Amino acid sequence: MSNPAADLALITQQENLLRFPSFNADVAWQLGSLLRSKLTALNAGGTVEVDLAGHILFTAVTLGPNGLATPGQADWVRRKRNVVRRFGTSSYAVGRKLELNNQTLEARHGLFLSDYATDGGGFPIVIAGSGLVGSVIVSGLVQREDHSLAVTAISELLNIPVPTLP
Repeated sequence: MSNPAADLALITQQENLLRFPSFNADVAWQLGSLLRSKLTALNAGGTVEVDLAGHILFTAVTLGPNGLATPGQADWVRRKRNVVRRFGTSSYAVGRKLELNNQTLEARHGLFLSDYATDGGGFPIVIAGSGLVGSVIVSGLVQREDHSLAVTAISELLNIPVPTLP
């Protein structure tokens, strides 16, 4: 079983390294397309979304062995996006921190699971020197893999090697 404290240290390192020099619709398309290709290569029915300043610039679903991504994934994407926007960090980091402290989202922050998901797959889009400007969301794999897929794609796009979760 994974260690929440070790995961949090690694996620913090990932988030500190993976900052964009700039971000626009073209970069969103590149990132979203890369993630879609990665899901397709895995033969995974998944959903990808990239947003900038509250505008969804890229969204796609992929075909897996059992058909298209499930309709429920759109709700997972929305809930993960809400976590990234609210906390300015990855959805997986928020979940791991709550787990480490034996807390729940509802008890700690008064937020409802119907609107927020602390599962992996939501990652902040940060412009170096400016801060949070959007998010990239992956849904369809197990949460740790959703997180790692988002990190790997951003790392490749920026050409910045980062450590990944074991």
